[in-house]
Amino acid sequence: MKYKKKILIIEDERGLQITLEDRLQAEGYEVGICGDGIEGEDTARSGIYDLILIDVMLPSRDGFSICQNLRKSGIDIPILMLTARNTSIDTVMGLKVGADDYLAKPFDMQVLLARIEALLRRTGEKNIDSKTAAGKTMHTGPKPGSVQFGTFTLDFERGVLERSIDKDNKVTIDLNALEYRLLEYLTLNSDRIISRNMILDEVWGYDSEITTRTVDVHIAKLRQKLGESELPRHILTFRGRGYKFVRQP
Repeated sequence: MKYKKKILIIEDERGLQITLEDRLQAEGYEVGICGDGIEGEDTARSGIYDLILIDVMLPSRDGFSICQNLRKSGIDIPILMLTARNTSIDTVMGLKVGADDYLAKPFDMQVLLARIEALLRRTGEKNIDSKTAAGKTMHTGPKPGSVQFGTFTLDFERGVLERSIDKDNKVTIDLNALEYRLLEYLTLNSDRIISRNMILDEVWGYDSEITTRTVDVHIAKLRQKLGESELPRHILTFRGRGYKFVRQP
């Protein structure tokens, strides 16, 4: 019998509970539901679930605290946070406390399903001790605490990008969750030419109804935030092949 992936939903809105449960079960997942933060965290610690959907605003304990507590306990189950608050501060906070992805309400169900599939696939790939999966180049070494390039520092532990103004002062560069994941992937695979299709698969996690033009648009946004729209220094284009990230131009 084929193993069914188990998803835990920690959400207090009854209507959304029912909607998510029905759709996820129709997609072949086993589903557990908790409407309370403390109960949800205790259930998540059982170790029987493959992925957790956590609402930010919950009775008894908020989603950020649940996520942080689980990560501190060494629980590395993929966590996708759901929230009605769509701000960069909330996104950074979610990533900082250990969430793997972040989706603002109201969301498209197809997008949620694609994110879930991507996180579960990523987890499966992590369990394969290999440098390639389906012919794709992957970073398999331990992730450093941070990466420096030019005047920038990408802090993986805090989930933030900072730029040094001088030796004593730094400013935080505002990145949304997708921009952060894209920059993280590029920096971890620096000095390699990475195709647009590979970026789509590794960063977005899926490519249905998504075109390689999407990568170009987000690369342009990243360059703008790095202050190199006119003359790229760190994210270089190789026509017909893809992009390469270089730490030192």
